[in-house]
Formats: sequence, structure tokens, C-alpha cells
Amino acid sequence: MPTHLIIHGRVQDVFFRDWTVRTARRLGVTGWVRNLPDGTVEAHLEGDAAAIESMTAKLHDGPPAARVDRILQSDAAPQGFDTFERR
Repeated sequence: MPTHLIIHGRVQDVFFRDWTVRTARRLGVTGWVRNLPDGTVEAHLEGDAAAIESMTAKLHDGPPAARVDRILQSDAAPQGFDTFERR
């Protein structure tokens, strides 16, 4: 099931989106990631359940300079991406 995430913490200006793109592509997850004006990061993940679960677990740690306080997760409608992109 596609997943929508809002990631809270120190997640902007720490290469979080670039790290997310690289990690998602390595895991075979498609979708997108973007910064939001309130300082959070939003992501849409698609792929098989194990890949999404693995990606979500990795997002709880993020890149070395990040600090993830919490992730709000909900189901999402599929959008049919072929790759993972930064928005």
C-alpha cells in the first residue's frame, strides 16, 4: 500500500531529501520527497510492502546530520511513479 509520511525534527538543511532519494532508489521504492514551509519533510512511498517498511525504518534515523523526532504515517493512493524524485 502506498504510504504518505510527514517527518518532524531537524530534517531540513541536513541533506535529508538527497539522502532519501538515494536510499529509496537503492531499496526499489518509488515516489517523491519535498520540504514543507513548516520545517517538516513530506514523502510519498510506493513499492512492495517490505521495501516501504524498510524505507520507513531508515527514515527514522535519516542522514547523519538529521534528527528525526517523529513520523506521521498514513495510507495513500497510488500515483504510479517509475522512480523516486526530489521535489
